[in-house]
Amino acid sequence: MTKFEDSNKSNEKKIILIIIFCTAVGLLIVLTAYFFLPVTERFNLLKEGDENAVRCVLVTDLHSCYYGKNQKNLIERIDKENPDIIFLGGDIFDDKIDDDNAVIFLEEISKKYKCFYVSGNHEYWSERCDEMKDKVRSLGITVLEGDCETIEINGKTIDVCGVDDPTRLTNSQFKEQLNKAYAKTSEDHYKILLTHRPEQTDFYALYDYDLILSGHAHAGQIRIPFINIGLYAPNQGLFSKYVSGIYTLSNGSRLIVSRGLARESTPAPRFFNHPEIVVIDF
Repeated sequence: MTKFEDSNKSNEKKIILIIIFCTAVGLLIVLTAYFFLPVTERFNLLKEGDENAVRCVLVTDLHSCYYGKNQKNLIERIDKENPDIIFLGGDIFDDKIDDDNAVIFLEEISKKYKCFYVSGNHEYWSERCDEMKDKVRSLGITVLEGDCETIEINGKTIDVCGVDDPTRLTNSQFKEQLNKAYAKTSEDHYKILLTHRPEQTDFYALYDYDLILSGHAHAGQIRIPFINIGLYAPNQGLFSKYVSGIYTLSNGSRLIVSRGLARESTPAPRFFNHPEIVVIDF
């Protein structure tokens, strides 16, 4: 084989490697952009013959991310569902991104809907959690901190309970908030617990809630398809279990975990893991 032939084969290999590399990079860019797009996840928990349907939207882990001018894309997605209640499951604000997008979003939805809010770990990490809660309250949104409020919608009586994120709480303080909230519920009411953390199932299973709503896990950032396991979620570690969708706890309570809406707040891209709002009929 001549030197000329050797050189040609070497160049061909380089070209093939460059093509493979460019294709891989292009595919990565396309997938990153695709999983950047939000979706709406739906759960129907209505029992057969139940005529008192209530629709709620669960919004978690916004992290003050941008969803169009004046948060139009996110707000229109919610408006399309015509919900009776909106549950804000923590980390609506962020500890690094400024509050503007979160505040715009809260101002708009609070004009239209009954809203409930609980804190997340990033609100505490910001060292401005009390300031953020005050802003939320000023918009007429109910802040739950070991509290319970009873409401009636479409003929259904609902006890809405909520607890702070346990970032600044000991286990005993967290359980104290859970006890305080549950003590205000009634056996014959539909009981909902709003909490940021999904992994605290041993605590939640001590109470007879019909529905528990949470976020925090970001679906493990990279969600392993078909088996619904997260590659890594905070406070759950590798191959995390409670990352997305609906789970039944040991006491029969239903736990729904939202993948959340975090986008530019997170350095790692989402894969098999669209940001989402969650719509629940119960």
